[in-house]
Amino acid sequence: MLWNNFKVAFAMYSKIPMPMADWNKENMKYTFCFFPFIGLVIGALSYLVGWAGGKFGFNPSFVSAVLVLVPVMVTGGIHVDGLLDTSDALSSWQERERRLEILKDSHAGAFAVITACAFFLIWYGAYSQLWTDRRALLIMALGFMVSRCFSGISVMMFPKARKDGTVAEFSRKAEDMIVRNVLIVYLGILLAVMICIQPVMGILVFGTAVLVFLYYHYKAMKYFGGITGDLAGYFLCLCEVGMAVVLAVVSVFI
Repeated sequence: MLWNNFKVAFAMYSKIPMPMADWNKENMKYTFCFFPFIGLVIGALSYLVGWAGGKFGFNPSFVSAVLVLVPVMVTGGIHVDGLLDTSDALSSWQERERRLEILKDSHAGAFAVITACAFFLIWYGAYSQLWTDRRALLIMALGFMVSRCFSGISVMMFPKARKDGTVAEFSRKAEDMIVRNVLIVYLGILLAVMICIQPVMGILVFGTAVLVFLYYHYKAMKYFGGITGDLAGYFLCLCEVGMAVVLAVVSVFI
């Protein structure tokens, strides 16, 4: 059963090939317990890219560009899609129902394009600064798990803006309390490991994730009346790029 939950998590939220599994209640109970392991794959590949860049003397600009693309290649850009849809909806300044309609619109508006450019540019700048610091790169690698733990907790605990959609479907079929508690345990372990790697970096990065999580809750409740899959992707992207920027700044002084 757990193996099927693992397969569903990776089939839904990554482009990593997985054996077939039925998307029924039994196979989706603990899906979000395995969601952070997609972050583990992204983090491991990111650290490997940084290590290879230093080991073989690749141009720093090339290494930074590859690092920016690693999460997109692993996930297929599913979370970036949520970031862009949410940016369009928030920038529309329409009523709540209209904002929810915009989230489902497959067309990209001007604000989505602007957000995409800014998002990848910030990522590139942050990685250009931090990738040569092995401590910072390792903490960022763990950050991809942290963001997914918080995202999973939001799916389990936050009100849903719509009764249909992916988030509502996964939430209905999940064991909310068990999944939430597992994700909290993951977060405790990740925080401890981050602090062991470098205390100041670890605390500041984890604190950044918490602040973005609170901001996400505020925006979702105020403007949408709950969360959707797009909003969860919006949070994930903001959380990860926020952690990267903090690491880029802090790594200069530590």
